[in-house]
Amino acid sequence: MAGITDRAFRILAREHGCGLVCTEMISDQALLYGNPKTNILLDCRGEQGPISMQIFGSRVEYMARAAEIVAGRGADIIDINMGCPTPKIVKNGEGAALMRNPALAADIVAAVVERVDCPVTVKMRKGWDEASVNAVELARLVVRAGAAAVTVHGRTREQLYSGRADWEIIRRVREAVDVPVIGNGDVRSPEDAARMLEETGCDGVMIGRAAMGNPWIFSRTLHYLATGELLPEPTPKMRRETAIRHYMLLVETKGEEVANREMRKHLAWYVKGMRGAARLREHINRGSSREFFTREFWRLWEKYL
Repeated sequence: MAGITDRAFRILAREHGCGLVCTEMISDQALLYGNPKTNILLDCRGEQGPISMQIFGSRVEYMARAAEIVAGRGADIIDINMGCPTPKIVKNGEGAALMRNPALAADIVAAVVERVDCPVTVKMRKGWDEASVNAVELARLVVRAGAAAVTVHGRTREQLYSGRADWEIIRRVREAVDVPVIGNGDVRSPEDAARMLEETGCDGVMIGRAAMGNPWIFSRTLHYLATGELLPEPTPKMRRETAIRHYMLLVETKGEEVANREMRKHLAWYVKGMRGAARLREHINRGSSREFFTREFWRLWEKYL
């Protein structure tokens, strides 16, 4: 969810009932070298906690020092990314590549736990590929090193985001460790969340891509789990009002120029599945002003609905 779960996205998720939000993953070296862009990634002004700040890297001391920095910036939880599958991350031995070096992964966790007072968690995948499925082994090692919880995405790195997530591996990890286990992968609806909890015994459910343009998935899921009642999908008016609020939060956090550029992808997700969405996306790609994102687009919306 890099490039997605910024301050604006997190505020909306919390407003719709998400129990724990997480920052975009942040490079340990960017933190240590004071990269100006990391200040935006760490911006949590006005957010309701708890907030998990996710860091990634592959050097023990760098990760420990980076953890100290984010702890000082208000992290309630520090999450160590061992699941990102993108080539530019794994080629440096980071993200999911750490699953190929469990001893190093455990050393990183131990060093971070020693340096900070807040809980340290780990996000991992099923394994590197089907020939090296080691989520259970890695989970045991990082818990022994001090991890307070683990999140398991039920795909291998080789799969990226294709195919189906294997929820059985989540169940196996849940049975192997005595800390909370959060399940992730293929939760696209409230019913999916309920099924994952039942089938795996996991302690929580992480929702990622299904929340893009759809913060209502959190409130609808909470309601479904509590009552068994499936609330209706958001109305066009709800989508419109929330998208405008999303845009204004982006302007507040990143400035109008960046907000105008980044809102295009979010707006495409807000209209996904609606009648006239294809025509609307053509206009979205040409949007470049506050007037467009707060007024002009919505006149087009009424025209094509």
